[in-house]
Amino acid sequence: MLNFDQATLGKFLQDKLKDFHPEMVSYEYGTVQSCADGIVRISGLSRAEYGELLEFENNVYGIALDLGLDGVSAALFSRSDTVHPGAPVQGTGRVADIGVGRELLGRVIDPIGRPLDGMPLHTREFRPVEAPAPAIMDRAPVDTPLETGVLTVDSMIPIGRGQRELIIGDRQTGKTSIALSAMANQKDTGVICVYCAIGQKAASVANLVHTLQESGTLEHTVVVASTAADSAAMQYLAPYAACAVAEYFMYQGQDTLVVYDDLSKHAVAYRTMSLLLRRPSGREAYPGDVFYLHSRLLERAARLSPEKGGGSMTALPIIETMAGDISAYIPTNVISITDGQIYLESELFHAGVRPAVNVGLSVSRVGRAAQYGAMKAVSGSLRLQVAQYRDMAVFAQFGADVDAATKKLLDQGERMTELLKQPRELILKLSEQVALLKALQIDALQNIPVNQVTTFSRKLLEWLWSDNSQIMSAIDQGKELPEDLSKPLEQAITAFAARWEA
Repeated sequence: MLNFDQATLGKFLQDKLKDFHPEMVSYEYGTVQSCADGIVRISGLSRAEYGELLEFENNVYGIALDLGLDGVSAALFSRSDTVHPGAPVQGTGRVADIGVGRELLGRVIDPIGRPLDGMPLHTREFRPVEAPAPAIMDRAPVDTPLETGVLTVDSMIPIGRGQRELIIGDRQTGKTSIALSAMANQKDTGVICVYCAIGQKAASVANLVHTLQESGTLEHTVVVASTAADSAAMQYLAPYAACAVAEYFMYQGQDTLVVYDDLSKHAVAYRTMSLLLRRPSGREAYPGDVFYLHSRLLERAARLSPEKGGGSMTALPIIETMAGDISAYIPTNVISITDGQIYLESELFHAGVRPAVNVGLSVSRVGRAAQYGAMKAVSGSLRLQVAQYRDMAVFAQFGADVDAATKKLLDQGERMTELLKQPRELILKLSEQVALLKALQIDALQNIPVNQVTTFSRKLLEWLWSDNSQIMSAIDQGKELPEDLSKPLEQAITAFAARWEA
C-alpha cells in the first residue's frame, strides 16, 4: 500500500489542475414536425448550419439541407419510418465527415464510414466530406501518366495523374470494366484506389468486391458503397465521402485514383431530394445548381505542387447515356467539367470490338503530355489511322468499288482493330503495349490472317518474354524506346512474324 503525505498529494493535484480549463458545451434541440419520403421538417435549431449533421432518436442521422425562417429541412440517411413527429432532434455542431486513414484499405464502407463487410473498423482521423478544391497555385502540371493497362486508352486517350477523365456510354458497354482495369493496373505502383458505387444493386456491389478480391486489387482499394436500397441522401453523399477518403492520401503525398460509378444516378438522387425539398426545378426537373453539384466534386481532383507534398488525385467519373445521346443535360455538364472523355459505343460493343471505344468522339485534353516516351514513339498516328479506317469501313459496307490504296487501308484497319481488342481480365504492361504497336508500325501483321491476329499477338508477347525478356524489362524500367532497344525489338518481331508465316 502506498502512503502519501498531505503536502505531496496537494502538490500533485495542483500540478494536474494547473492547465485545466473547463469549457461549456451547449447543444441545441429541435422538434420533428413532419417526416415523409426521407425528408424531415424540423422546428427550432435556429443555429443550424447548411450540411450540419443532425442526430435523431435511435441513433439515426440526417443532414441539414434547407435553412428557413420557419425551421430546418433535413434528409435522412436511413428509412423515414424510424423518425416520428414530435421526436427531439439534436444539432451536432459539425458538418458531415468520414473516418480516413490506411485502416480503410481493403474495406467496404458506407458514405458515413460504417463498415459493410462485417468486420469492425476503427479510424483515428476524420475529414469533412465537403472541402474546397486545391488553389490554382497549389497545383502542378499533369505530366505523369496513370497507366490503365488498356491498350486503346494508354495509346490514344492517355490519362495523367491528377486528371479528370470521363467514361461515358450507354448501359452495358464496358464502362466499369475500363475503370476496374485501371484500378487493377495500379497494383505495386503505390497508387491507392477508391471505388464509389452509387445507386447500384447490392448484388452488383458484392460481385464487384469479389472481383477485386480475386484480382488482388482490393488490397490497395477502398470501396465506398451506397446501394439502390439506400436513401437518396446516402447516394447524394457517397461521391463526396469517397473524394474525402482519396483526399486524405493525396495530402499525405500519395497518388490516388477515385472512380465514381456513376454520376448519372448521383444527379437523379439529388433531383429526388430537391423535389422533395420543394426547390424550384429547371431543365429535365433537375434543380438549378446541378452543375455545381458535380463541379465542386470533380474540381477537387488535382496534382499538388511539390511544396504541398506532390500527391495527386485522378478522377474517373462514369456517366450513363440513353441511346448514345451525349448532348443530354447531365452528360454535357460533366463533359464541360472534365479534361476529356472516353466514349463507349453500343454498336462497337455488339460488333465484338471490346473495349468499345469510339476514338473519334473520345479525347484527352492532357494528351501526349501524359505519355511515356516509349508509347509516344509507337503510337504516333494510331488515333488518325483508327478514325480513318472506321470512316472507310462505313463506305465499304455498301459494296462500293475501292482503289488499291483504300483496300490496303481497310485490310490494315481490320488487323489494327483485332490487335486493339482486349479481354477485360487482360492487363498489358507498357512493354507489351509498345511491342504490339511496334508490330503494327512495321507492318508485321500484313500477311497474318485477320482471324489469327489475336492469337499471333498473344504468342508474340509470350515469345518476347521468354527469348527477349531483357528488352521488355528495359522498356518497363526506363519508359523510353531508344535506338538500342527499338532496333532489337523490331528485329525480334520481324523474326517471329516470319516464323509464324512459315
